[in-house]
Amino acid sequence: MEYIVIVIVAAGLVALMFAMGMYEARKARKNLIFRLRNHYGEVREREYRPEEYASISRFFSKHPEEGQIDDITWNDLGMDDVFKRLNDTYSSAGEEVLYHTLRTPCFDADKLEHLEGLVKYFTENTEERVNCQLVFHRLGYTGRFSMYDYLDYLGALGKRSNAKHWIFNALFLPAVAFVILNPSVGILCLVALMLYNIFTYFKEKNEIDPYITSFAYIMRLMAAAEKAEKLQGKELEEETALLSRHRKNLSRFRRGSFWLMSSGRMSGSGNPLDIVLDYLRMVFHLDLIKFNAMLEQVKGRLEDVDALFHTLGYLETAVAIGAYRHSLREGSCIPVLSEDGEVCIKAVGLYHPLIANPVKNSVVTKRGILLTGSNASGKSTFLKTVAINSIFAQTIHTALADTFESNFFHICSSMSLRDDLAGGESYYIVEIRAIKRILDISAGSEKVLCFVDEVLRGTNTVERIAASTEILKSLAQKRVMCFAATHDVELTELLAGEYDNYHFEEEIAEGDIRFPYRLLKGKATTRNAIKLLQLLGYEESIIADANHRAESFMQTGKWS
Repeated sequence: MEYIVIVIVAAGLVALMFAMGMYEARKARKNLIFRLRNHYGEVREREYRPEEYASISRFFSKHPEEGQIDDITWNDLGMDDVFKRLNDTYSSAGEEVLYHTLRTPCFDADKLEHLEGLVKYFTENTEERVNCQLVFHRLGYTGRFSMYDYLDYLGALGKRSNAKHWIFNALFLPAVAFVILNPSVGILCLVALMLYNIFTYFKEKNEIDPYITSFAYIMRLMAAAEKAEKLQGKELEEETALLSRHRKNLSRFRRGSFWLMSSGRMSGSGNPLDIVLDYLRMVFHLDLIKFNAMLEQVKGRLEDVDALFHTLGYLETAVAIGAYRHSLREGSCIPVLSEDGEVCIKAVGLYHPLIANPVKNSVVTKRGILLTGSNASGKSTFLKTVAINSIFAQTIHTALADTFESNFFHICSSMSLRDDLAGGESYYIVEIRAIKRILDISAGSEKVLCFVDEVLRGTNTVERIAASTEILKSLAQKRVMCFAATHDVELTELLAGEYDNYHFEEEIAEGDIRFPYRLLKGKATTRNAIKLLQLLGYEESIIADANHRAESFMQTGKWS
């Protein structure tokens, strides 16, 4: 009687724990749906571990294309922080494809229009968007590594045969027969076979465990595709057709996958069924056999896996773009991009994506711009503002401006460079290599938009001005638009025929300095470097001598 009570109590506890788990799961899902429905566009706080963030670029590195944003430009513009601000995704597919999108400017107006249709669909159809985001949330993340990290190493496993597994499993039949004919010999044979299979099982299981993560994610991709296919709307027809075709091509991969990756597999959960299944796997190598079969299937269907990953990620990218637009207090616009005609940029109310309460500026130009101004006046920020919005226009079809018109450009920069200590190269060598690559790109047939901050700052004044003049002249082509910032006011005269002059200036009053960050036409007429020394408390003798020396040079052209 006592045993019966113990069994009933144990069963009751298991049932209670199961019920509590179901309740918590339903509560979490209900809260998620509420957040997705009512807080679309609110900025999500998220921490990125270094190894986790590194894996986000794997889809990008596996899909190189012409005209992508190179590492120098990406780092110059601080695009990692920009990406994190945009990343309102819930799956590895979503964030990896969003990252790839931001680094891959589009040169096809029809493709951007298609993306715009998806963004508009998810923005205007709340329930469909929420259902789609639930699919992405269930798809989830792969963890520290990208799915592509695992897929790249599938070849290292070599050709794996199931012959030995089937042979040893077949030996159980005569062993069972021996149990009937000679029980002691038969039982001994059965135990020996079981022990051998269990011993060899763990050796092979340790080899395949890292790859099961990628297989599990492929299974989730297929499940997510099956749900996404049911989304209604003519805007989604192309994507749902792709998902359906590639999912069906992988149908054999899913068959029998339960043996490899059931939810309780080797989990130690205490579920009696899971324990029984675990012993069956160990004794008969059922999961090893299935893994080898799935391995061959996925090796032959990598294009289908890639297509599912890309298509689902592309849909979630469209959702994230809509969320980003909703989050912008300063507003945004749909850019107008032209494939033909002379180079031009027309932007009204342009602002930087990472600056709170930004000062908006407008610019209209059909040729390069030479930007002068005092220290900390806003030159570098303005260059980055134009560059980032130009990238946005050709990637997420969004500009942070009242209006934005531009050509389709190959976009590159040379701005925030450093000494290459590992490579043993000085700042100047790093700088001239970065500028040389811009010159090489501009020698092609595409329109080029480039940004250079302080041309050749790593060398002396005379050679800097001479070389900078010739470099900027070579970038003053019909197909090239160059935005360059400099402290060398001499360049405004030397390049007056090739570049429009704009500047930023400071306001000094009552012993303080203020920067309005307003873009003004013409070259800079003020300097503030020595004034800043004074405001920061440098000795008056240093200030007076510095001013005297500067004034003498301005009058005579010679240093005294």
